[in-house]
Amino acid sequence: MKRALHLIPAAAALVAAMAAAPTTAQAAASPYERGPDPTEQTITAERGPFQVATATVPANSASGFNRGTIYYPTDTSQGTFGAVAIIPGFIEPESTMSWYGPRLASQGFVVFTLEPFSVLNFPDDRANQLLAALDYLTGSSSVRSRVDASRLAVMGHSMGGGGTLRAAEMRPSLQAAIPLAPWHLHGDWRNVRVPTMIQAADNDFIAGVGNHAQPFYQNLTNAPEKAYLLFENYGHMSWISANTPIAKYSIAWLKRYVDDDTRYSKFLCPAPGAPSSTFQEYRHTCPD
Repeated sequence: MKRALHLIPAAAALVAAMAAAPTTAQAAASPYERGPDPTEQTITAERGPFQVATATVPANSASGFNRGTIYYPTDTSQGTFGAVAIIPGFIEPESTMSWYGPRLASQGFVVFTLEPFSVLNFPDDRANQLLAALDYLTGSSSVRSRVDASRLAVMGHSMGGGGTLRAAEMRPSLQAAIPLAPWHLHGDWRNVRVPTMIQAADNDFIAGVGNHAQPFYQNLTNAPEKAYLLFENYGHMSWISANTPIAKYSIAWLKRYVDDDTRYSKFLCPAPGAPSSTFQEYRHTCPD
C-alpha cells in the first residue's frame, strides 16, 4: 500500500507532462512546414536556416525556356520542397533576379531564376517560359527528386510580372503567384484562380499602378486569396536588387500558400498598417 501511495505523485506528473506535450498535429499543422518557427529576425535575415547549393542550367537543356540557375536546399532530411520559377522584366538579364535565389532557397524552396530567350520578350512569352521551366524542374532537372510537383509557384518583374499573371491564369494548379511591379496590356484577370500577391511601387513611371498593378488586383475576383502591396518611395526598378521588405513578404506568401504553413500568417494578417514608412497601401483578403 505504501509503495502504491509512493507512485501516485510520479504517475500524476507523467499524466501532466503528456497533457502538456504538443501532439503531432500541434507540432506541424501542415505536412509541408519546413524549418523552425519563424520570427521577424528569421524572415528578414539575408539567409534562412537552410544551406543552399546551385545548379547551372545551360541553354538547350529543354524546350520552352532559355537557360538559368537553380538554387536548392542541401538538406534532404525534411522531405521535398516547394518550388518557384522567377523571370526578369523587359531588357533585364537573369542577374537582376539572382538575389532571390539564395534568399528564398535558404528559407526552404527550390528556386529557378531564368534568362529569357530575349530581353525583349513580351509578358505572354515569359509566361510560357515560366511554365516550361517548372515542367523541367519537376520532370528532368538534376534536383527533381527534391521538388514536390504539386507545390509550385511563379514570380516575375515588370513584363515578367505580367507573365506571372498570365502563367497563373494558364495553370490554375499553381499554389502561388507574385507579380512584381507587373506590366501587361491585358487587364482582366478574372480567370486567375491562384493565390496572388501583387507588389507595386508608388513612384513607378514605367508600370504605373493606376494602369497596371491596382486594376490587376481589383480584377482578381476569382483568386482564392490575394494581396496588394504598394511600397512607399519605391520605383519600378526597386525589385532588381536585394531588399528586405520585398523578401519578407514574398517569403511569407510562398510559405503560406505553397507550404500551407500557417505559422507565416502573422506576417500577412492583420495587414500591416498603412500608410507607413514601408507601405503607402496594403490590401489583403486575410483569410486567417
